[in-house]
Amino acid sequence: MERELALEIVRVTELAALASAPWLGRGDKNSADGAATSAMRSMFDTVSMKGTVVIGEGEMDEAPMLYIGEEVGSGNGPELDVAVDPLEGTEIVAKGLNNALSVIAVAGKGNLLHAPDMYMEKLAVGPELAGKLSLTDPLELTLQKAAANLHKKVSDLTVMILDRDRHESMIKTLRKVGVRIKFLSDGDVAGAMAPAFPEAGIDLYVGSGGAPEGVLAAAALRCLGGELQGRLMPADGNEYKRCVEMGIEDPYRVLTMDDMIGTEDVIFAATGVTPGEFLGGVRYLSEQRAETHSIVMRAKTRTIRFIRAVHYLPNKKLLSEL
Repeated sequence: MERELALEIVRVTELAALASAPWLGRGDKNSADGAATSAMRSMFDTVSMKGTVVIGEGEMDEAPMLYIGEEVGSGNGPELDVAVDPLEGTEIVAKGLNNALSVIAVAGKGNLLHAPDMYMEKLAVGPELAGKLSLTDPLELTLQKAAANLHKKVSDLTVMILDRDRHESMIKTLRKVGVRIKFLSDGDVAGAMAPAFPEAGIDLYVGSGGAPEGVLAAAALRCLGGELQGRLMPADGNEYKRCVEMGIEDPYRVLTMDDMIGTEDVIFAATGVTPGEFLGGVRYLSEQRAETHSIVMRAKTRTIRFIRAVHYLPNKKLLSEL
């Protein structure tokens, strides 16, 4: 992939974040998501690529745009798989909370897993623990291994997990061994990325979340030197059948990074909609300006760019057309 593509992609997440930010705290997650999706779809037309959405807003009959199989980009340039979440954390924006992102990952055609819309069990770590833990181990053993590799006591670990009833058993185990828990209300991608940022103070991310978000987080962690292991959790026979139809022969096996994002180059971009662990949110300034904070990364070079941009909103034609 061409290096210029990274900066083109981040312009797409910036516009989606700017489009959804006016809905902050208004209690209307659908309008926030719709604004982000429309802006992202419009901005994709300016990107030099032949992209196909493999992770998006749903099937063609469920989503009017950015649906799975939709072609995006100018039609000129490399053929790419595209994974998107225009607003990762719709409920976060509706409630005015932290860690909402606009997210995109792109890789060469045929590399990104066509992840079905279901839960995935996840274990995400930063560079220090990459390759040293296993999702198949009991949680207590995982914590012991993590502490040993980090040269810490188990009680000094900080573990992030979504605050959900389905995690009750895991939370009891975490309490039992005495680790610090940082609960996440929403924002599965940001949560899985957090262990790769020392300033976040998170050692591991555990629990279950959306499978599509798992692929997006895996793309980010490949660029950051971290690791995500996942295992699909089909709820019934229909979901199991859907996995097989999407090319996943054994839905219960542990998925590695290579399974989810391939072995070639991948580009990941995210723009903060609300403040989070490693990115600031959209901030409105004087004179019709707004500030965004983004990250854009490429696995091949392991280059990580943090971009602070100030936008003059009257010049954002695509925003005014939404």
